[in-house]
Amino acid sequence: MGTPVPLSFAETIFSNLLKVAIPFAGIVLFFIITFGGFNLVTSGGDPGKTKKAWGTITFGILGLFLIIASYLIIRLIYQFTGVNVGNFQIRQGP
Repeated sequence: MGTPVPLSFAETIFSNLLKVAIPFAGIVLFFIITFGGFNLVTSGGDPGKTKKAWGTITFGILGLFLIIASYLIIRLIYQFTGVNVGNFQIRQGP
């Protein structure tokens, strides 16, 4: 058996996940909105397909606003309290 991995290793993993998750979410949103736009253009005037395409676009834009709002809330918490909630750290004992 090897030496156990220190708990502080979780800080690195969480930090790296956040650095990848935000750009990944932006890329996914781009494809969702593009997919909705493609479906809207190819709906051929069918009301059901058009409504579904607009729903996809709407949820894509809503997701974008939620990501931006969550970032702004984290920044506001930091500005008002000085606590950097975007920085994940594990305390090492007393």
